[in-house]
Amino acid sequence: MVVGTESEGVEKSAILLLSLGQNEAAEVLKNLGPKEVQKLGHAMAGLKQVARERIESVIDEFTEQTARGAPVAVDNETIKAMLTKALGDDRAAGLISRIMSGDDTAGIEGLKWMEAASVADLIRNEHPQIIATILVHLEYDHAGDILKHFTDRLRNDVLLRIATLDGVQPAALRELNEALSRILASAAVNVKKTAMGGIRHAAEILNYVGQANETTIIDNVREYDADLAQKILDEMFIFENLLDIDDRGIQLLLREVQSDALIIALKGASPELREKIFKNMSQRAAEMLREDLDSKGPVRLSEVENEQKEILKVARRLAEEGQIQLGGGGADDAFV
Repeated sequence: MVVGTESEGVEKSAILLLSLGQNEAAEVLKNLGPKEVQKLGHAMAGLKQVARERIESVIDEFTEQTARGAPVAVDNETIKAMLTKALGDDRAAGLISRIMSGDDTAGIEGLKWMEAASVADLIRNEHPQIIATILVHLEYDHAGDILKHFTDRLRNDVLLRIATLDGVQPAALRELNEALSRILASAAVNVKKTAMGGIRHAAEILNYVGQANETTIIDNVREYDADLAQKILDEMFIFENLLDIDDRGIQLLLREVQSDALIIALKGASPELREKIFKNMSQRAAEMLREDLDSKGPVRLSEVENEQKEILKVARRLAEEGQIQLGGGGADDAFV
């Protein structure tokens, strides 16, 4: 919505929305996805009092951008509970109901608005096949976060079913519809077979479950089918796989990444990957990055993994746009 770093942009967007009022903000939020609304909700929850000068500055900046024809965009992530915290129960309830009204937010869409822990609590007692079918309808990182909340046995079973799923049949979708009706009292699932699941889908979800869980799940799949486990590994794209990207690709990637995020992500990188990053920067920039890394204190593993995930999302986007080519794709190139 407004320019600056990611966190600055989200904060400015939150200020702008709160200044619009409930009805106008609801109209804006209707056009955003669940994660975008969640991140804005979190930002609004963090705003206590905003000085009039700050509000006027944000509005002036927004007006200037729209006058120039600048794109209006916003970033993602948090949950509707944050909207309640930011706006109060009554106002948030009305706002959320307006955002979520419409045919495209029924059934499985409802889960996309919920925290991973809440979704896991709701579906953990369903049959593993139904859980697998639900997860393949969610975004990879959301599904990965949900898997983290299951027991090892259930997590392994569900991932194996996702990896061996070659599509969603009408009968399976009817079961899914019944499960979601019990969970969310809603329905509306298309009964036409949809190409979901499979090895690539399982690999993408595994990219978001964390290294410890990833190892356990792959070991379990390997016991069931060693070839299948290797195929999943071949499809995975983890932070260390950035070593496979050529120098030009790394340079393009670095243009899209904030320095603060890069510092945290590299705290968990191998020396080889760090050197690849350094050599694709100017000498001065590389020296500054080395100094920042050396002076940076301990960082939580979860923070490192989160920043690495964000950088990997950028890499995937650049690859989809044809700007860079991701390495790997064969057994000889797999990282284990």
